[in-house]
Amino acid sequence: MTDLSNSISHDEARAHAHLESLIWANGRCYPNCGEAERTSFVKDKSHRPGLYYCLSCKKQFTVTVGTLFERSKVPLHKWVLAFHLMSASKKGISSHQLHRMLGVTYKTAWFMTHRIREAIREDNPGPLGGKGVRVEVDETYLGKPDCVKAPDGRWQKKRGHGSKMAVLTLVERDGKARSFHIPNMRSTTLRQHIFPNVDRKSDLRTDQLKSYTTLGREFASHETVNHNIGEYARGDAGTQVVENYYSIFKHGLIGVYQHISAKHLKRYTCEFDYRYNFRHVTDSERAQEALKGISGKRLTYRQVGAGQAA
Repeated sequence: MTDLSNSISHDEARAHAHLESLIWANGRCYPNCGEAERTSFVKDKSHRPGLYYCLSCKKQFTVTVGTLFERSKVPLHKWVLAFHLMSASKKGISSHQLHRMLGVTYKTAWFMTHRIREAIREDNPGPLGGKGVRVEVDETYLGKPDCVKAPDGRWQKKRGHGSKMAVLTLVERDGKARSFHIPNMRSTTLRQHIFPNVDRKSDLRTDQLKSYTTLGREFASHETVNHNIGEYARGDAGTQVVENYYSIFKHGLIGVYQHISAKHLKRYTCEFDYRYNFRHVTDSERAQEALKGISGKRLTYRQVGAGQAA
């Protein structure tokens, strides 16, 4: 049975039961007061599914309290289906496509996708790599190039990166990926992102950008390849893994999302990192892992629109 025909994607009561099995795996708890024992199920048929009563503070609650779903008017089974669709789509799924499939407005679908990206955001991640682990580092640029007016009056694309957005990605070979939206490729900027996120005992693999050469001296080893002469692999040196990551990343941005603002770019990099990091599990397992990340997080429409949490 596929998740599209699974009852948790169409039945509200089953969706609540599914979410409770993930969020309350160690027992039911009301997060507002911390009560874990003195709670009871509200059996009245007139009440909504999954409603409980806290005997300590005399308040009703559901599994969505204290999560990204709190106060959401979207039915829970549509949330579950949205998590599956975003987790199963290798290159992502647009908000327009989601709003057509779920039967919600585009504004609602857009906000849902950002809440899902917040759920899969990794909290307090440790450094990648370690002794004997090779970590590849590379950068890419997104956006349209600047244009200048030629003497003959025609507009031409300006050489260089111009106003394009820079993305830095760290990838363990056969391991995890972690990406960042950075303002520039200066050595000081790279230091702020690479050093806290890559173990110094790791073996660093990059191209011959001077900023990498300076930082590479502080790792166990540092090998580079020269793309300018067509060199993409030399023995153990190479950046093929991170370039494969960028292949999927750019196909998703260009073919699915088409345009991403700088304000929200790091949310999208988080989305592609998550699918890459859980690429060896099934779509259902990936969606369940994403649902576990809704606890203890809140994200309002005002925050996303203003970029406070973007």
